[in-house]
Amino acid sequence: MSGAFGGSATGDPCPCGSGRPYDACCGPLHRGEGVARTAEQLMRSRYAAYARGDAAYLLATWHPRTRPDSLDLDPVPEWRRLEVLERQGGSEGDQHGMVEFRAHFRHDNRSGQLHERSRFSRRGGRWVYVDGDTS
Repeated sequence: MSGAFGGSATGDPCPCGSGRPYDACCGPLHRGEGVARTAEQLMRSRYAAYARGDAAYLLATWHPRTRPDSLDLDPVPEWRRLEVLERQGGSEGDQHGMVEFRAHFRHDNRSGQLHERSRFSRRGGRWVYVDGDTS
């Protein structure tokens, strides 16, 4: 994965950590060719969107009640790895879900991590990110 936005080619591994090529994983979701079937799949696709600098996808998958008017992504952090720690609900038949994750990054030659418990809900049959608690 590259530190610059859009730095990986479509045949490269997906930033979400699935081990699948980007074009067969989060790429179709980012291009609007499909929708996330679970809260975890949406969370992974949003992580990949952050890693690739895709603010439009992030805004489109954010609940309108909590979505910011705009999103200015910082191209500096190099998102390195995603760990899914816990899931509650969020399956194809659920209306709500929570995914706890740790996102590892590199910034100014230092390693860091973002730990979040993200909440998701279905809106119009699609999963959307509602909000999250970070630590």
